[in-house]
Order: sequence, then structure tokens, then C-alpha cells
Amino acid sequence: MAQVLEFSDVVVRRNARDIIDHLDWTVSDDERWVVLGPNGAGKTTLLELSASLLHPTSGRVSVLGERIGRTDVFELRPRVGFASTSMARRIPPDETVLDVVMTAAYAVMGRWREEYDQVDIRRAMRVLAEWQLDDLATRTFGTLSDGEQKRVQIARAVMTDPELLLLDEPTASLDLGSREELLTLLSGYAAEPTTPAMVMVTHHVEEIPVGFTHVLLLREGGVVASGPLRQTLTEDALSTAFGVPIALHEEGGRYAARAKTS
Repeated sequence: MAQVLEFSDVVVRRNARDIIDHLDWTVSDDERWVVLGPNGAGKTTLLELSASLLHPTSGRVSVLGERIGRTDVFELRPRVGFASTSMARRIPPDETVLDVVMTAAYAVMGRWREEYDQVDIRRAMRVLAEWQLDDLATRTFGTLSDGEQKRVQIARAVMTDPELLLLDEPTASLDLGSREELLTLLSGYAAEPTTPAMVMVTHHVEEIPVGFTHVLLLREGGVVASGPLRQTLTEDALSTAFGVPIALHEEGGRYAARAKTS
């Protein structure tokens, strides 16, 4: 098993505050991680480090064997798929779904003068079909529902066959039906042997797809617990991370949590 992410004593400091606080963490190429924690825990910052969009204040971050600060991030970034709400805001609303996905081949947002051949088109259409979006290929991104836009973002992220896939709250703001549809697709994708290592950030245990293998729990930039999902995701760990007593229930690989009542 090769390591795709390695964090060693990593600190990210902003305005004299440690957003990431001396964090150690490794991800292997066959693992699917969920990162949980309250607002301000450092989850999105962790993904930005993993995507080489941010440098640590101190410590060492290695992505796909390349140390951040000592490698050309512009060569590294195309090897990492990244889907987030902040990136979605950069997608032109009048761009077709096909072009949103296909432009990932050039790592650009918005089709301009770059040219694509039939191989690119076929690849993009195949990815759209895998995420149940092929019938929306000619629609513009701005006309899609939140659930459809989330799936387009993920399809774009996997278009280039990344070696690492990062998902920042992919089910946030979705209604129940759209959330369950996307979680089913993510579970199927996670189960494929050719799928790359995955790291998904969320606030809610209900949004953990079946088939994810590991969990990292954060609070105030530090690690509360880290390891295999079934052993590590406990009521005590969740209670510490979120600062309230939590009752946890698991059934069929899906989780639910609520505050404990006296």
C-alpha cells in the first residue's frame, strides 16, 4: 500500500491562531476517509493542504509522494481531483454540463480556445453516465438543481482519473432524496477496485457513504481520533469532537447521531 497523503507535525497559523494544530495523519491508496468535526475544526483547511492549494506554516505535507514547498504544484494538482462549493462558484453558469466536465482535461474553468478530440468527448460522456448525468450533457450548469450540480462537480473531479479524490461536503444543502441518491453513487464508486484514495469532509455521520473505511475526527485543528471507521467512530469520540454528549447508532453500514437526553 502506497501512501498518498502524509502529514507530519503540520501547523497552519492565521492571525496568531492555529487552524491546524501539530497534526499527524497518513492516507494509503486503498483507503476511503471521512473527516468529521464542528465548524472551525480545520476540515476545509485540511483538504486545501491535501490539494496543494495551501502551504503549512510549519511541518511537512506530502501529496502523492511530493513534498509541498519542494515540488511544482502545477504539475501535482492535475493528479488530484477536488470538488468543493468554492470551486463550483467559479464554474460559468452558462457552461454546458459536458464542457464543465470536459474542461477538467485542461484544468480550466470555462471553455475558451482549447480543443478537444473525440477521445475527450467519449471520456466525458462515460463519466457523466457513471454519475447519472448523461441526459443533462447539453444543459447549462446554472439551470441544474443543487443535487445535479454536486454530481457534476464530482464528475469533473474524476474526469482525469485522479490518484486522489477530495470531496468537501458533497451532500451539503441537499434534500433527503438528492442526498441519498448521491450517497448511493459515492458508495458504488468507493467499492470499485480502481477507485483512487478518497477523503470526504462532512459535518454529519448520516452522510458517511457505505464502504468508507477510515475516519478522522477534528476539534480546534487537532486530532480527537483517527483510524478504521468501525473501531474509531464511537460515542465518546464524537462527544469530544462536537462538545456535547452524543448517542450513535449504526445499521447496515449507515450511521445516525443525536444528542443524548438525560
